[in-house]
Amino acid sequence: MNRLLPLFALALAACGSSGQRKDDAPVAVSAIGGALETGDPNRGTLTNPDRVLLGATAQGLVRFDAAGQIEPGLAERWIVIDDGRSFIFRLSEAQWSDGEPVTATQVVRALRRAIAADSRNALSPFIAVIDEIVEMTPQVIEVRLKRPRPDLLQLFAQPELAVTRDGKGSGPFRIARTNARGMLLRPVPGPEAADDEGPAPEETILLRGERAAAALSRFKDGQSDLILGGTFADWPIVGAAGIAPANIRMDSALGLFGLAVSRREGFLAEPAGRAAVAMAIDRKGLTAALNPDWAPVETLLPAQIDSAVPPAQPAWAPLTLEARRSSARASVAAWRREHGAAPVLRLALPAGPGSTIVWAYVAEAIRAIGADAVRVAAGDDADLRLIDAVAPYDSGRWFVANACAPCSDAARVLVEAGRDAPDLPARARRIAEADAALTADAAFIPIAQPLRWSIVALRLRAWQGNSRAWHPLNHLRNDTR
Repeated sequence: MNRLLPLFALALAACGSSGQRKDDAPVAVSAIGGALETGDPNRGTLTNPDRVLLGATAQGLVRFDAAGQIEPGLAERWIVIDDGRSFIFRLSEAQWSDGEPVTATQVVRALRRAIAADSRNALSPFIAVIDEIVEMTPQVIEVRLKRPRPDLLQLFAQPELAVTRDGKGSGPFRIARTNARGMLLRPVPGPEAADDEGPAPEETILLRGERAAAALSRFKDGQSDLILGGTFADWPIVGAAGIAPANIRMDSALGLFGLAVSRREGFLAEPAGRAAVAMAIDRKGLTAALNPDWAPVETLLPAQIDSAVPPAQPAWAPLTLEARRSSARASVAAWRREHGAAPVLRLALPAGPGSTIVWAYVAEAIRAIGADAVRVAAGDDADLRLIDAVAPYDSGRWFVANACAPCSDAARVLVEAGRDAPDLPARARRIAEADAALTADAAFIPIAQPLRWSIVALRLRAWQGNSRAWHPLNHLRNDTR
């Protein structure tokens, strides 16, 4: 019964006012997730609210604009030389929150810490290509690579690679105060601003970290302008909240949404068993049950990207759903004859009504082929674990590396070969080979691309959907710095 209370509260809120806030007030932002902290990029995986806060108060050498494209951050410009093996950045005149200038020495030290072998930075496995970071002059640093990586700037733009000193960054915002209402962020003043000139109220941000139900209720009551970080898990609540369609925005995010085979034992020890689960799922029914516009997928790679060939298709792709399930039933029946009982698969899912819908469709699929399923919490031991992640950069290498968790020894060798490829053509071939091997191995069961949503007030005219599902707080208004 307690699980229904947030939905009941939202249904009541839907009957109230949904008037937009005035344009002379701070932009109130809710980031879905836990409470806000200071956000240390080297402590491990960051929560969504901490990523939003870190992206607002600290910047890397570059950062993302509203469309998810690269723009200057600490570096005002850069060049790429040595056939893509050297990036040279010229730093702008940035300042820390205490007014001290940001120096090349400090930037080099922070980035070296992020790429260190013992770093807990979530992106460290994908920046192992960096060979050395050196200070060339007080304003210029060089990043030397072991191999060419054209997508390196997309990694440097992630909040996890923001440059901080003592836990604080250089903007584009600074924390003015923190209280029960949230964190008030003020834009870093430009060099032309007068000493006594402060930002207009609408240039400031009031940032909160909270649950989706609370954020939607706040927006419906006219107390908020923006909700960031919505996923499939909470998507059904949006309908219960009665949010106007004009305020609901979706991202065309690229990433992984599907089931990772976390325990290759029992029925899932062989590719036939893993493929049986993949064949059983009614992807069209599952995605349509959450959102009619959410398209299902059956391949690991969403597109060719930087692979040498188009995405590998599973052998069962041409079959109808009923034909797929018939083949899967045969695999389960063979298992039952050998082991005397039906396989029971534990499926780990996060909390939320969207997860319950996914669970219903996957459990029905598994039971339809003669096996059984048990739902467990996201952090519990499981045979299958839902993966819902947006790709931080445009490379099939990220997809194959994350799908191999675990995978066969042969597939793992090919995944590592893509990382160590000496040039881009060889990298493309290794990615294609790894994609084909993982597809044949059925190490990952694709279902769709990640579903990402935001709730956006009409006064935030500069908000744009993008494949990163990333929306920097300094790009919400046309007149934002």
